[in-house]
Amino acid sequence: MPDTRLDLDLEPVSQWLPARWKKIIIAGPCGAESEEQLLDTARSIAAQQHTSLFRAGVWKPRTRPGAFEGMGEAALPWLQRVKAETGLPVTVEVATAAHTELALKAGIDVLWIGARTTVNPFSVQEIADALEGTDIPVLIKNPVNPDLMLWFGALERLNRAGIRKLGAIHRGFSTGTKTQYRNAPLWEMAIALRSACPALPLICDPSHISGRRDLIESVSQQALDLDVDGLMIETHRDPATALSDAAQQLTPALLLQLLEKLVVRGKGCDDAHFGHQLNSLRSVIDGIDAEMVQALARRMQVVEEIGSYKKEHGVTILQIDRWLQILQSRTAQGQALGLDKDIIAELCQLLHKASIRRQTEVMNR
Repeated sequence: MPDTRLDLDLEPVSQWLPARWKKIIIAGPCGAESEEQLLDTARSIAAQQHTSLFRAGVWKPRTRPGAFEGMGEAALPWLQRVKAETGLPVTVEVATAAHTELALKAGIDVLWIGARTTVNPFSVQEIADALEGTDIPVLIKNPVNPDLMLWFGALERLNRAGIRKLGAIHRGFSTGTKTQYRNAPLWEMAIALRSACPALPLICDPSHISGRRDLIESVSQQALDLDVDGLMIETHRDPATALSDAAQQLTPALLLQLLEKLVVRGKGCDDAHFGHQLNSLRSVIDGIDAEMVQALARRMQVVEEIGSYKKEHGVTILQIDRWLQILQSRTAQGQALGLDKDIIAELCQLLHKASIRRQTEVMNR
């Protein structure tokens, strides 16, 4: 994971998207299908008084033609009516400059850029150019594939266009590996983004990560435990009849039940004993980490000696049998100590990559 800072000029999210629940909640249907469907859903959500922002897809990018691609410009007056009747601010996805201009003209309160658009810097720049001179808030979903730099780049392009009311949406990633999720969470990517810019608001979209109603609660809780700023949850008056993403949408009643179940934990605790004990345990971790770093330094010294010895005797850097033996033995050793085999395997691969690089440097001297 690249260690890169993301320098953005941001307004605090509390100034432009205050939470009405314990965290920011963005709710509404995957797609705006009819004025009646939109208003019925919005009225039910507004009555529960937990949602900060009402979402609905107006332009829906689909993989193949023939699927429901949204009602387009015709749906924008429906959102205007939602806002007028319920008082809820509204947000839509935009993928082109034309979408952006129409949304601005319709008085949409917040825009979001979808995962399929984030992957294309040309499209993002086109939207950024269309927004220059405005102060409308923009939320940017992660790119489809796990490419942190594309996410960074989209945020930077909007910020350079003058958008200071800026946030990110973590909606999971396509990895090519079949899992229980529609889009793998890859929480480490969200953590990397937050580490690069701690002031950037981060919203999790458990609907698109899950792809299934029964997984939304567990994904939402995991996101809250990682201290996200809010959740974007697709909510439809009758998900069974939804024209898109029916399996991942909740009814307003189920949304309320979900929020009542979720636990929002604090960043700290006023209990003095807790603070003392936590600091003591962290000191132990610090000591262990220092020992690990020293051990890694010693290991790399030995790796360099091995590289020199191989160079002297005309031996190749990669010794596949030795590498496979190390991978197998270290994984078995870790499992015997109760460690996750995947973590040990990943650690071994990182060490092997560093060893190959160091021995290559020795060979090239």
